[in-house]
Amino acid sequence: MKFEKVKAIIVLTVLIDVIGLGIIIPVLPYYVESFGVSSFVITLLFAVFALCSFVSGPFLGALSDRIGRRPVLILSIASTAIGWFTFASAHAIWVLFLGRIIDGAAAGNFPIAQSYLIDIAKNDKERTANLGIIGAVFGIGFIIGPVIGAMLSGISPALPFWFVGALATLNTVGALFFLPETHNNREKKNKKIDINPLLPLLRGAADRKLRSRYVVWLLFGTAFAGMQSIFAIYVKDVFNYSATVAGYLFTAMGVILVLNQTVGLKKFWLKKFNQHSLEIWLFLFMALGFLFMDVQKIFFFGIGLLFVTLAQSTLRVVLSSSIASSAGQFERGEVMGIMSSIMSVSMIVGPLLAGALFLNNHHWPFLMNVLLLVGSFLIMRKSLSVEKIAQQEDVEVIG
Repeated sequence: MKFEKVKAIIVLTVLIDVIGLGIIIPVLPYYVESFGVSSFVITLLFAVFALCSFVSGPFLGALSDRIGRRPVLILSIASTAIGWFTFASAHAIWVLFLGRIIDGAAAGNFPIAQSYLIDIAKNDKERTANLGIIGAVFGIGFIIGPVIGAMLSGISPALPFWFVGALATLNTVGALFFLPETHNNREKKNKKIDINPLLPLLRGAADRKLRSRYVVWLLFGTAFAGMQSIFAIYVKDVFNYSATVAGYLFTAMGVILVLNQTVGLKKFWLKKFNQHSLEIWLFLFMALGFLFMDVQKIFFFGIGLLFVTLAQSTLRVVLSSSIASSAGQFERGEVMGIMSSIMSVSMIVGPLLAGALFLNNHHWPFLMNVLLLVGSFLIMRKSLSVEKIAQQEDVEVIG
């Protein structure tokens, strides 16, 4: 099967999955509240999924390196369908948690889809551009999904979850019939599979080559997740904006993200700068954006939001591509899974830190993000300098 056709199938698979996420995220709290529980239980449902995906992501990525991408991705999509059907049919709180555990226990859709697109890339720039497509799909899904979710929830609180389960089922069937295998690793297929899901995480912690990038990925994810968590409250308290206006701002961010990933990444960022420069200086660009947002004047806030959206959407792709390139052909699935796990941690830590700081002072979450990103800049600058020196020494030895 031609590479472009494989790419189209993967993109469609991810799009269906992201539209599903976009449908349920805005309506999930209202559905859970109908069970008469507190907002704390709602946050626990998000946390239990994040915890399960933290453990399962690297394991499923490593498994896809061993037995192939196709069977693991199909398993992951199928678990999403079962999880949402369980959630939609819940008659008690424990069933809601069961649904999120089922989904989280095989939550490898996105890292494995990324591994697919890395497998078929012919060079570094194409690999980065392919990963940018995933980012663009996220933006499109989060623009379309909430509209569908709002319409369906008006009919029945549980209907969005039945609908998302049905989407995932169709996605599973489509993958069974049309999804090819792109990773044939005969060397590893004959080896014993590690059933301990924590082993890939331990290998990642011991990996000196990638450890600094993993740390930076955590700091970057924590900063962005923190901003997302307090965004709506911030614009309400500071600018007196309604939830509707906050929703429009999120939509605008989604449009900018899609344009940046589909056009800006290939035509500007990768054309004007080398990848190492982007890995370093975009952290300061993003930090500057947070400083502008913290000024509490709508003009500067808008400029800052533009800077943050452009920087984070480009950094997400560039870092993913760089880490995947450093990992090598037979460890890419595991490495993308580790990155997914780290992002799961940041999605828990970021909102907790930003929320606690916001209660004390509206400026503090943004200043925290600036410190995290400046720290990331310093780590990456030092790491890439060490790598450059090591490469020069290798060339001298060979010479």
